[in-house]
Amino acid sequence: MLYSKTTPEQKRLALREMLASGTIQQFPGAFNPLSARLIEEKGFPGVYISGAVLANDLGLPDIGLTTLTEVATRAGQIARMTELPCLVDADTGFGEPMNVARTIQELENAGLAGCHIEDQFNPKRCGHLDGKNVVDVDTAAKRIRAAADARRDPNFLIMARTDIRAVDGIEAAQERARALVEAGADAIFPEAMKDLSEFQAIRDAVEVPILANMTEFGKSDLFTVEQLAGVGVNMVIYPVTLLRIAMGAAERTLETIKATGTQEAQVESMLTRARLYDLVDYEAYNHFDTSVFNFQIPGLSR
Repeated sequence: MLYSKTTPEQKRLALREMLASGTIQQFPGAFNPLSARLIEEKGFPGVYISGAVLANDLGLPDIGLTTLTEVATRAGQIARMTELPCLVDADTGFGEPMNVARTIQELENAGLAGCHIEDQFNPKRCGHLDGKNVVDVDTAAKRIRAAADARRDPNFLIMARTDIRAVDGIEAAQERARALVEAGADAIFPEAMKDLSEFQAIRDAVEVPILANMTEFGKSDLFTVEQLAGVGVNMVIYPVTLLRIAMGAAERTLETIKATGTQEAQVESMLTRARLYDLVDYEAYNHFDTSVFNFQIPGLSR
């Protein structure tokens, strides 16, 4: 009921332990607080919060238009609704090294377990689009060094994302990954890998945990968790999957209403009223106020 009972500090420690476990961790992407609760209920170990999803939810493209305040606020709303650790996309850190430092502390305050910061220029673009530009290694390292120096909880995870593979190739990505680890990165997110051998190349380059982005319609094939584990990947994210599924269903339902004058044909695909009430834990609120849940749910199948 209400918010998570697990403290941010406990969630950060849990994330560290997961990444050190030797078992690959699957983090689906939440597009709102309720979807984070669903991810938890289905037995996943953690939640990912995509910068693209946060931007798209505001009706914006993923080109660095969102602000630190918007990201920290929405990510905090998601994180407080689940007992799971949440990893958030912090884009380029929202500015120069001093801005990056503030970003880390704001995300700590919001209850996140960790974040990743990338090496693109700002304005950035989706990591699976062409025409990306990356900053030089010194600038990228300064961002990560500022992030590592700014955190107050040593268990807050600083992950460095690099997009350089699409610009200069896999060997450059290996070199950049090593430099970012030297600057203080606890984990590496190599974006837009072409195949499993490229994930293996990053694994060979660094000893810290690495993340695989299994986004649909991107540069990477949708590898299975077993395939990724086989090349040493520690975490896999599905950043926009739930948003795409939800918006696809919403579009189909609107088209049905427009075409037929009723939503009846889509009702069987909907989350039922009973299931929704269960997901928001309606009945538990009755412990505080017996007038809250003193009714029978009409049509349990609906």
